[in-house]
Amino acid sequence: MSENKNILLVDDETDIALAFSLGLESYGFLVDAYTSSIKALANFKSDFYKLALLDIKIPEMDGIALYEKIREKDKKIKICFISAYDVDYHIVKEYSECIIKKPITIEDLVKKINTEMQEKD
Repeated sequence: MSENKNILLVDDETDIALAFSLGLESYGFLVDAYTSSIKALANFKSDFYKLALLDIKIPEMDGIALYEKIREKDKKIKICFISAYDVDYHIVKEYSECIIKKPITIEDLVKKINTEMQEKD
């Protein structure tokens, strides 16, 4: 059985979603990218993704609310929050230890994702 390298990416900034998708795909990840949390949730596939990258500040449904909806559907998926803003890390860490600060290079993003995917299997 091959290693699951499926990633769900949700970021309302089209250029970031595209850059992250293309960058991660160049490292062998399979990325489903969305700029809408509502569309991402509507198309979410349980037991398909190994990891989700969720922007915290996103219109419609913020990253934490999306996290909670995804958790109802899939208890095993690893979730990392991404944000360009200062966030209350104490609140966010209640949900996930993985917080990625933008901007970030693709190389550093890949390192962080690989670390998260290997932990807690």
